Parts: sequence; structure tokens; C-alpha cells
Amino acid sequence: MLINNNFTRRTFFQLSATALSGMCFAGVNCCKKETAKTTIPIGMQLYCVRHECQEDLPGTIAKVAQMGYQGVEFADYFGYSAPELRKMLDDNNLQCCGTHILIETLQGDELEKTIEFNKILGNKYLIVRSLDHNVYNSKEKWIEVSGIFNTIAEKVKPHGMKVGYHNHGYEYNAIDGEIPWDIFADNTSKDVIMQLDTGNCSNAGADALHYLKRNPGRTATCHLKPYSTTHENAIIGEDELDWKEIIKTCETTAGVEWYIIEYEKKGIEPLQAMKMNLENFKKLLG
Repeated sequence: MLINNNFTRRTFFQLSATALSGMCFAGVNCCKKETAKTTIPIGMQLYCVRHECQEDLPGTIAKVAQMGYQGVEFADYFGYSAPELRKMLDDNNLQCCGTHILIETLQGDELEKTIEFNKILGNKYLIVRSLDHNVYNSKEKWIEVSGIFNTIAEKVKPHGMKVGYHNHGYEYNAIDGEIPWDIFADNTSKDVIMQLDTGNCSNAGADALHYLKRNPGRTATCHLKPYSTTHENAIIGEDELDWKEIIKTCETTAGVEWYIIEYEKKGIEPLQAMKMNLENFKKLLG
């Protein structure tokens, strides 16, 4: 992970002002006495356009903003420093709504570097994207890794950050009659984010709506991914998920703070696909 230590006082004050502005945007009562009801902001998981990011990250981020997205979730930094990334976001009025990282970057000496990097980004959601495969088939390993997440959660909490985990399909393969996603949820504190991916969950034969309801207040960021058994390339709203009920649950029981759209199907140019999914999702929001 790259950290740029050329972080001047001027940059600090500029970022502080931006952060204050972001708080007002998010609904914190620092800008006016009466806070209007706001909708949950919508971000994009940049892994969906990773090839475009590799070729031209500044240009791709600008296109993401032009589509109407309000934030991005990183899966790679493409060699850029935190101040450079933050400038790209600020230049396009975008926020960082998360980063997908490995658990190793949250342990030992790497934790301090990760915290510093994400403070500069203005990001508070540290989401572990995957685990060692020996965890997936062992209840004991799931309980063990749950303890690790609890420890990390306590360490990042003073910095206003949260650690979380993103599901794939492995987490729904029963171990002696128990679902790993449930084991993890039941053995982690409420400070650990259960970042549900609606498509991954559904592809595994599980009910995304059930899991949003099962763990109230735990889904601070939710990946919105379509699922269809009849149309491989279906986009949000043209698939089989009950989006109206999902939205209702996200905005109440689940405690979602950011919607994050993800789409990785062949046949549609990635940036165009992400634009189409955003437009359809906004229609569902009414």
C-alpha cells in the first residue's frame, strides 16, 4: 500500500474543510438547524471498471461522477498515493464509500498505514474482500476469524472507522447444518459490517432479503447486484430480485448508509453497464 508522506498543513486544512462539507452533505446537523430527510447515497464498486481504471484512473473517476454516482468503493489504488486519490475524488465531488482490502492490511504494522491512508481518503469503511479458503469449510475457523474482526473493530473505532466483510457464495454452504454467514454474524460485534452482496447471495441459493433482515443495523454498505435465472445479463430492475422490498429493508431494518452498485457481466461495455444500472435503480427509488 502506497502512502505519500508529503502531506502539508495546507493540504490538511483543505481536507478538513472538505470533510466538514461532507458531513453537512451526509445530513449531520452542522449546516442548518433543521435536517431534511435524505436518501441513501449511491456509489460504484470500481472493480467493475478495473480495466478502464488501469488505463486512465482520473478519467474513469470523472466519467463515474458524470453518470450521477455520489461515491466510489476502491478495490485497487493503481499505484496512486492517498492525496492523489483524494484530489481525484474532490475534483469530481465524489466521496470514498469504502475500500476492498485484504485482512493482512488490517493487522500488525500494516494497520497504522491503512488507517492513515483511509483518513486521507475520507473513508471509514474498511471491507475485507475475501479470506483464506481454509476458513470457508470450518466452523472453528469462522469463529476464530470472527474474533480477529472484533479485535480490528476495536482498534479502528477510535478513528471513526469500521471493519467489514463482503460475502461471496462460500458463506452460504452449510457446515454441519449451520450457515457460515450466520456463524460470522453471531460471533462478531455490531461494529463489524456485514456487507451483503445481493447477487452473490442469490447465486448461492440464499435469500438476500432474509439476510438483510436477520442482521439489523449491520449492513452499513450494501452491494446491489442483479440476479436472474433466465437472463444472464439482466441489469437491476430487469432481474428477479424484489428490489422494492430490498430498498425498504435497506432504508429501515438493515441500517444501510451507502448503496454500492456492482455489475460484472459480459456483453455490455462496463461503463455503459454501470450507467444503465444506476439509471434503473434510481427509477426504482422513485
